[in-house]
Amino acid sequence: MLDAPPSSQRLALVSEDPLARGALARTLSDQGEGWTVTASGTQVELETARGGPPDVVLWDTGLRLTEGAAPDLGAPVLALVTDEAAGELALGAGARGLLFRDVAPGMLVAALHAVARGLTVFEPGLSQVRAAPRSTAPTGAPAHDTLTPREREVLGLLAEGLSNKAIADRLAISEHTAKFHVNAVLAKLGVQRRTEAVVRAARLGLVTL
Repeated sequence: MLDAPPSSQRLALVSEDPLARGALARTLSDQGEGWTVTASGTQVELETARGGPPDVVLWDTGLRLTEGAAPDLGAPVLALVTDEAAGELALGAGARGLLFRDVAPGMLVAALHAVARGLTVFEPGLSQVRAAPRSTAPTGAPAHDTLTPREREVLGLLAEGLSNKAIADRLAISEHTAKFHVNAVLAKLGVQRRTEAVVRAARLGLVTL
């Protein structure tokens, strides 16, 4: 990965289509809003590569999204989707923001900044997706089945009673990234508190108390 200037926000660009990645990178460059693409590739390539987490992940879901989890790169994910059905799948997979793939450049940049600050963003045309239950899994399976390998690690550490800082130290990640993963685990298990997550995980056989 390339080092970003101190004033830049670090962005990972995920798409199975190299042409789409190139077009999005050019769009962001033309906007000149302080975003630096520090990683670009397919989901498998970026999840297996070594490097520090970006500030946000831009996930182009392609022409048809059928299943799978959002890219697990230690940062919130803004998904680009073709329609409401794909939006529901992306949201269930862990995306924190949804935009249509043909979004205007200005709206895209604004949404990236918002998601990087921890906000949830939905394009007006995807308002019905926003109302859909967050616990819905992309393939109709229980939501806990969509936990990524990293989220399962975090869940195990939650069961040990570790704080976000302790989780970050154990996994060699930032406390911000640890908090992101904890929130994702809570959302996928459909609970509000860490203790509730541990209890529910134990009932589901995900952890042993």
